[in-house]
Amino acid sequence: MFKDKAKIIVESGKGGDGHVSFRREKYVPAGGPDGGDGGDGGSVYLEVDEGLNTLSDFRHMRRYKAENGENGKKKRSAGRKGQDLIIKVPEGTVVRELHSGKVITDMSGSNRRFLLLKGGKGGNGNMHYATSTMQAPRYAQPGQPEKTLELLLELKVIADVGLVGFPNVGKSTLISRVSNARPKIANYHFTTLTPILGVVDLDDAGGFVMADIPGLIEGAADGAGLGHEFLQHIERCKVLVHVVDASGSEDRDPIEDIQAINKELERYNVDLTKKRQIVAANKVDLIDPEELEDEEMNPLNQIRAYCEPLGMEVFPISAATGQGIRDLLYHIREVLNELPRDILIYEQEFDLEEAFTEEDEPFTVTYNAKTGEYVVEGPKVEKMLGYTNLETERGFVFFQKFIMDNGIVAALKKAGCREGDTVRMYGHSFEFYE
Repeated sequence: MFKDKAKIIVESGKGGDGHVSFRREKYVPAGGPDGGDGGDGGSVYLEVDEGLNTLSDFRHMRRYKAENGENGKKKRSAGRKGQDLIIKVPEGTVVRELHSGKVITDMSGSNRRFLLLKGGKGGNGNMHYATSTMQAPRYAQPGQPEKTLELLLELKVIADVGLVGFPNVGKSTLISRVSNARPKIANYHFTTLTPILGVVDLDDAGGFVMADIPGLIEGAADGAGLGHEFLQHIERCKVLVHVVDASGSEDRDPIEDIQAINKELERYNVDLTKKRQIVAANKVDLIDPEELEDEEMNPLNQIRAYCEPLGMEVFPISAATGQGIRDLLYHIREVLNELPRDILIYEQEFDLEEAFTEEDEPFTVTYNAKTGEYVVEGPKVEKMLGYTNLETERGFVFFQKFIMDNGIVAALKKAGCREGDTVRMYGHSFEFYE
């Protein structure tokens, strides 16, 4: 099944914790600290896979996690780094932060590999904290936590030329004749339900990529049918080729079809003033020869009279017989040669670094009547205790400054803590004094 959008959750690996241990060897009565460092957590990368053209794989798996770093070990042995996770996506995938809708990255052009989430850094083992006054530190640094993102993936087809038109006007037949694409073709409305990409090769003129955009209907810009899913693929196309049924074999008016499609494109916010439009008047082999001889009745003349003043060239073709197709393709190539080679790339709107910058993390102060202690808890407090040597004068001064600067002393006073009362923070007990 084809899928244009997918919602997934990605998570980097947690950093391994530093280890606390001491040398225990024969004839070494006072071995020093030898706890190793934790390994870094695995990072998450996005990578373009040329063999993919849908997001359907993401229907079966919604959560992706890199490997955690291994905890440090004794004998100064570092933990193993967590394995990175590489998520393969089709070219043209726009990655957004799910809740804000802001673009994180566009996997197009030269952007083939993108670092989405960096793994948590591993914590230092206790071997790093030995000093002349503190030779047996009994603590180590915890590893940094993992990072999590909820993403919306949107596939926007990258093609030079987009074929647009109402269902059953011959787009699938045309792209199958001029390229290597082989869509299913049948005389049904809504035959094509997925964008079909084909490479058009021209002798001595260079090739280009053509996309058969599924048939549109009026109201598509409002989401009627599969409107939004199809319209998004037109945004990157440089040239639009309107395929219309010039013969009226489906009881459709080709001019009304062109007007209706352009109306939907404008409502969807496709800037048509920046896109070159060409009309392929298809099924000319089905037009009554008598109509072709009558200037007023000739449907091709009527189409030209409407389109050419608007700057849209008209090419009579028959996708079934091949009539006129060569002229159409070489004209498209000439138009593409005149246009800039750059494709539309969506700029980054969501700053990953800013999103994961640690803000002031909350803490709580509670009173435990059973033990008669004031208890302080919070992520930032726990981290600070993990890397601060409280048994050294320097470390204890840092600790005092930390609880003052972060409002913990003020919060204790507000909770009723007075000089001489006991304060507990994650296994450490202190006598409170002002």
